[in-house]
Amino acid sequence: MSVSGLCEICEQREVEDGCDRCGRLVCAVHYDDGHGICTECFAEMGGEKRERDGRDDRDRPDGVDEYQF
Repeated sequence: MSVSGLCEICEQREVEDGCDRCGRLVCAVHYDDGHGICTECFAEMGGEKRERDGRDDRDRPDGVDEYQF
């Protein structure tokens, strides 16, 4: 999709795609490739909202907030 502008959710990143459900233009962080919808619609449909960096708690082992190398 060829679009330009800022994400309608975070208003910080460049638009990457549009939600198939609501039509919002969103950045890659706020777009769920697997479902073709924005993270807001995904959460409304029973999915979990993701953090700003695109990860949720399932991406980390129990008790670990950050990895440091």
